[in-house]
Amino acid sequence: MSVRILALVGSLRAGSHNRQLAEAAVKLAPEGTEVELYEGLAEIPFYNEDIDVEGSVPAAAAKLRAAAQSSDAFLLFSPEYNGTIPAVLKNAIDWLSRPYGAGAFGGKPVAVVGTAFGQYGGVWAQDEARKAVGIAGGKVLEDIKLSIPGSVTRFADTHPADDTEVAAQLTEVIARVHGHADETAAA
Repeated sequence: MSVRILALVGSLRAGSHNRQLAEAAVKLAPEGTEVELYEGLAEIPFYNEDIDVEGSVPAAAAKLRAAAQSSDAFLLFSPEYNGTIPAVLKNAIDWLSRPYGAGAFGGKPVAVVGTAFGQYGGVWAQDEARKAVGIAGGKVLEDIKLSIPGSVTRFADTHPADDTEVAAQLTEVIARVHGHADETAAA
């Protein structure tokens, strides 16, 4: 079965190592798996129930929801900002959690990975993202983790796609997410 994985990146910086990691996922996706790197998280307004009204949802939020609805699984790339999840990623999760009980995550598999400058690779933020997406209705894949420490030095001269260890680990993550998507579709 062909599987479509929507990748959301919690950093807006053009040279973000998490964005590069997501670009690597797009490049490394095996045949039968499409990883789509979602563009446009910066344009989505902060979640506000007053503007989340059927028929007048902001276009940027509606576009995100449509992309999420047409995906089979999610791969979230989270850096760590002050020990927690970046606001842009949390905002995307909030928009995808609504309408209450019928959000776009809808029991679909979600894995959270990432890289950060610190020695733990952003695990606190990734744990917070898993918590938020689970509450938002996603099927969090707790057994799939990839936290790459020391991003500033590790990826100073090497794109994550060209780091053989990272490429192998990321390819394994994608294959496992694909497998979970297959299982979810068969259930």
